[in-house]
Amino acid sequence: MLAFLLSILLEATGSVAVMGAAVGAGLAAIGAGLGIGRIGGSAMEGIARQPEAAGRIQTAMLIIAALIEAVALFAAVICLLVALA
Repeated sequence: MLAFLLSILLEATGSVAVMGAAVGAGLAAIGAGLGIGRIGGSAMEGIARQPEAAGRIQTAMLIIAALIEAVALFAAVICLLVALA
């Protein structure tokens, strides 16, 4: 019985990997969206409190948003590689 269940799991490994990769890519996209939204909100709050620092806050916000987007893209590429391997 155990050997039968193991053989079924080994046959389904490819589809499980694809499903896991899809879930991973979705979580990476959701995380990036939440992170960038939080950065934008915090930046607007900081600019409202100190308008004279708007240039520095916007620059830091854009750099951090780009880094978050790069990590999300890296995660999506890794998930794609897992799905196609």
